Amino acid sequence: MPATTLPPAPRWVPPPPTKENLDWADLPIIDFSKASTPEGRAELAPRVCDVMRTVGFMCIDWASLTDDQTDRIFDIGDVVFTQVPEAERMQHASKLAEEGSKIGYKPRQLWTIDNGVRDQHEQYACHRTVYGGQKHPKALEPFLPELRAFSEFNHYDVLHNILRILALGMELPEDTFVKMHGFDAVGDSHARWIKYHPRTEEDESKTNSVWLKGHTDTGTVTILYSQPISALQILSPDGKWRWVKHIDNALVVNIGESLEMLSGGFYKATIHRVVQPPADQRGRTRLGTYYFALADDAVRLVPVASPALAQGDVARKFADERAPTMGEWRRMRYMAYGLKEAVPVGGDVARQEKIVENGVLVLKYYN
Repeated sequence: MPATTLPPAPRWVPPPPTKENLDWADLPIIDFSKASTPEGRAELAPRVCDVMRTVGFMCIDWASLTDDQTDRIFDIGDVVFTQVPEAERMQHASKLAEEGSKIGYKPRQLWTIDNGVRDQHEQYACHRTVYGGQKHPKALEPFLPELRAFSEFNHYDVLHNILRILALGMELPEDTFVKMHGFDAVGDSHARWIKYHPRTEEDESKTNSVWLKGHTDTGTVTILYSQPISALQILSPDGKWRWVKHIDNALVVNIGESLEMLSGGFYKATIHRVVQPPADQRGRTRLGTYYFALADDAVRLVPVASPALAQGDVARKFADERAPTMGEWRRMRYMAYGLKEAVPVGGDVARQEKIVENGVLVLKYYN
């Protein structure tokens, strides 16, 4: 991060972690300090790959950013929501419904959650290049150098090393997946801040306290900066929803649909959802910081040839000749989530719903 004098930003002060005795997910904590060397990555690969094939989520314990630097990123992320007038925010609205891109601002109540209830969270997604064609609200402009450094850190230091380790787990050259994630290539990888606002008790009742339905992410790898308000749950292998516990300055990492396709099912996209926080944290807004990685738009989502996959073990969502590119897939998914009507799977709306277009299963909700 830049070492020069930094422009002031209002402090984002979250509440302390919950004291509720919740059913916590047993997420493996990986010491990522060795990931910067080939020898260290080779040592980490068996453990990381086993975790990402079974649990599907992991916590990275890695003090590459200091606590103050992480706090600063949350402060900057909140600027868009608190220091920019609504009319100006809407001037920077994403082309989500029109073009299938999340770059820019998403207002509250854009998506339908359930029983007519619409979402109560807003987002701001900053393209990883920061300056490359995206215009930002005026209040955010002083922070653009820091946001660029933050994107570079996530892309090169965190994402690329995760991708190298995942390639090693498939007995592939380290750069197999890295080459599909160019920083300056055409693509939608981005840093994003999501601010969840409290809902009415009526809305909580109508949605069974679910704020975002169970789903898998569209891209390849999602990096979440742990924060104290508990709301994220993962679907454990035993079919139970469990809470993700806050760990100071840790990163929570999961696999998305696109990497599942690229790996031929070797790595599974992981199912998660967002729900109402526990009782001692209700009524508070929840700010999250993320880096959502997607392969370059031109990458076709066909399985890589891997010695770790016997021919019969390769799982394909599409026949190779019909497989979409990353750009096509993210547009299909982004233009469907929360915007198009889902239908029950097997007539059981309480469990799963799906969106099918032109015979293609675009999206599935897990309730």
